[in-house]
Amino acid sequence: MPIPSEPDTRGLPAPSAEEQAHSAALTERIRCEIDAHGGAIDFSRFMELALYAPGLGYYSVGRQKFGAAGDFVTAPELGALFARCLARPCAQVLTALGSADILEAGAGSGVLAADLLRELEALGNLPRNYLILELSAELRARQTQTLKLKVPHLFNRVHWLETLPAKGFRGVVLGNELLDAMPVERFRMTAAGLQQLQVGWEEHRFVWRERSADAALQRRVDALCLPEHYTSEINLHAEAWVGSVADRLTEGVVLLVDYGFPRAEFYHPQRAGGTLMCHYRHRAHANPLMLVGLQDITAHVDFTAIAAAGCAAGLELLGYTSQAAFLLDCDLEKIMSASDPNDVRMHLALTRQVKKLTLPQEMGELVKVMALGRGLDRPLAGFRQQDRRARL
Repeated sequence: MPIPSEPDTRGLPAPSAEEQAHSAALTERIRCEIDAHGGAIDFSRFMELALYAPGLGYYSVGRQKFGAAGDFVTAPELGALFARCLARPCAQVLTALGSADILEAGAGSGVLAADLLRELEALGNLPRNYLILELSAELRARQTQTLKLKVPHLFNRVHWLETLPAKGFRGVVLGNELLDAMPVERFRMTAAGLQQLQVGWEEHRFVWRERSADAALQRRVDALCLPEHYTSEINLHAEAWVGSVADRLTEGVVLLVDYGFPRAEFYHPQRAGGTLMCHYRHRAHANPLMLVGLQDITAHVDFTAIAAAGCAAGLELLGYTSQAAFLLDCDLEKIMSASDPNDVRMHLALTRQVKKLTLPQEMGELVKVMALGRGLDRPLAGFRQQDRRARL
């Protein structure tokens, strides 16, 4: 039986006429695929189209997404402090490997790349190349503009990729709020057994539908021992991506920064509705079936699954901790103490960044940092003071 969606837009800003036309075009694209598949598609496919359909998906078009004028704020958009701290483990890896590259997957506006390159230059540890894996032509153009404006003398080190590099990569792979935007499978525990959630079309709107889960999903969910009426997600795309990166990494580190939990917390009894969340003009809600192409859709990361995927692919789990602990171990206090307290405007800006990045009720505890690597034999900056690998 279909599970009707609740397309409630109360409290959300009204889309412009242009935005409505864009959403209608993507809606028609998805509706045609639903028809071609007999009336429903898996939610993971719906999410993929909503975010990444060429020329129509949320991340494929030019609408402002990041920062105060967009839909949400990421750590790099707050200011340079996050990048300056992140530069410490990057510099450590680049020093250990001698000559190596940085690969950032999904570079957003390009501000993290620019600030990271500037800090690495100050530390005397520039990468040979700064590679950006970006599928969106619009975002590549924005990244180009940002980098030329902020670090024009380093722009020749930056190169864009459309696929992961070939085997033999040496250096650092960065994924900041990357995995949470990968399409997830949604499921629901019922009296009739595990149901895989799908999306259909009914009465001029998208609606939830369900089907019996396939064998792969059934095996994964069976191991979780979840109760009836429990709804949640599994991010198979993220696990596969980590495996693909591991296959290409000869020496170096994969640094992942994202909203998420260890598995025991991810599938906690109190989280019976899952972690799926949408963001539209700094309003958060839980209905992914509306505002198609105009809103971000995310799901938190099961870091236990990511660690298992990396280790299964031959990587070593080097560290796992909260963003607050990671930044404090990466010279956050030293950077703050070096700022001029007489420059009131600058000092207040840094203080605001610190609060947003480290307070438990902000990003400090909800965001986690994980390092997976190969060929490194010393503790990595960011995980020396507090390491939560035992919680995974």
